[in-house]
Amino acid sequence: MSTLMKLKIRNFEEADLVLGGDEGKECTYVKGYMKRQAIFSCLTCVPEGNAGVCTACSLSCHDGHEIIELWTKRKFRCDCGNSKFGEFYCKLLASKDIENEENSYNHNFKGKYCTCGRPYPDPDVEEQVEMIQCCMCEDWFHEEHLGLDSTIKIPRDEDGEPLYEDLICHMCSPICSFLTLYPKTIFAAHQEPNSATPSKEKGVMQTAPSAAGSSTMPEDACSEPLTVEPAIPDNNSKSVGVDDKGKSDACRLGVDLSSAELTSEKSQPMFLVKNWREVLCGCQKCSDFYVKKGISFLLDKEDSIAEYEKIAKQKRDEKMQQQEGAELNFLSNLGHVEKMEILSGIADMKDEIRSFLQSFDGSKPITSEDIHQVFDNLKKRRRME
Repeated sequence: MSTLMKLKIRNFEEADLVLGGDEGKECTYVKGYMKRQAIFSCLTCVPEGNAGVCTACSLSCHDGHEIIELWTKRKFRCDCGNSKFGEFYCKLLASKDIENEENSYNHNFKGKYCTCGRPYPDPDVEEQVEMIQCCMCEDWFHEEHLGLDSTIKIPRDEDGEPLYEDLICHMCSPICSFLTLYPKTIFAAHQEPNSATPSKEKGVMQTAPSAAGSSTMPEDACSEPLTVEPAIPDNNSKSVGVDDKGKSDACRLGVDLSSAELTSEKSQPMFLVKNWREVLCGCQKCSDFYVKKGISFLLDKEDSIAEYEKIAKQKRDEKMQQQEGAELNFLSNLGHVEKMEILSGIADMKDEIRSFLQSFDGSKPITSEDIHQVFDNLKKRRRME
C-alpha cells in the first residue's frame, strides 16, 4: 500500500503488509517505542483522539468499538489501558505506565486527515479519492490540498501509478529544504522544487526558483519508478572515513547545516524516488542537525514504509512456508475421502469470502456481524450439498 491510502484493504496479502506480519496475539507494549507498527484509535474509549492501540488490543480489548485504522505510525508504544482510558484496563497487559510520553498524536487519531480535516472514507462524497501520506508528519493529503504550484504535477506514469517512493508535504518541506543541495535525481521526474545555494559570505543558505521551471515528466521518461544509487565519493577525492558509530568523518555536502539558515520562497511538496535516503550524508555534523530538527529517523533504513513492507513480506512468506509444510504433513496422514472433504471445504470458504468482498460496500467498515454472516452462509451451503 505504501504511501497511497486505498479505499479498503483488497486482499489478505495487503492486510499482512499493513500489519507488518503481526498476528495480533500479544500486546506490543513490552517492545517499547517500536520503529513502526500498525496503530488503531478507539473513539469509543478515548473520544478526544489522543491515544493509540496495537493490533492485538484493537482485536481483543476493543472489539465492537468505534475503531479508526491509522495504517502505521513510527516510534509509538501501545496506550491501551493507560490513564487516557479511564477505568478501562487492557485485557492483554494490565500493568502499564500511566502515559507514554514519547508518543505523538495528530488529528488522524480523531479520524481526520489532510489540511481539510475530512474523514476517510468521507461519507459526504460519492467517490472516494486516494490520499498520499507524508513520510515526515505521517498525515494524509488529498492531491488538491498539497499546495502544488501550477507548474508542478504529481509524478505518475500513463496508468496513473506513482513514480515516486515518498512524499514530503508542503508543510514539512521547509524543514527539509537542505535536500535541494543533493543531486536532482533524488526527486521524482527530476523535480527541483527550489534549488538551494550556499552564501559563502554570510554562511546562509539561500534559495532561488528552479531553472527547470516545470517538473512534469520528460517525454523519454520510463514508466518505472526512478531510483538513485547511494552516493559514492569521487575516485579523485579524499576517501571518506567512517568512525565506530558508522558516521563518516567527512561531509558529502561540504556545508555545515547546523549553522546555515535555510530559506524558501514558497513551500512546495517534494516527491522523492526509491533509495533517496541512502544518499543522505551521515557525517557527525549532519547527524547532529537531524537530531536537532527531530528528523534523525531519516537515517534509519527500517523507518521507511518500503522497508517495513519488505520485512512484512518476508515474515508472511516464512509463515506461508511453515503452514504449507504443516498442511502437507497433516494431509499425508489422511485417507482419500477425508482429503477431498477438507479440500472441498477450503474451496467453499474461498468462494464465500470472494462473494462477500465483491458485494461489499467499500465505504463501510467490516463488522463482526459481517464475518458471522459469511460463516452462516457457508453453513447453509454445506447443508444444501
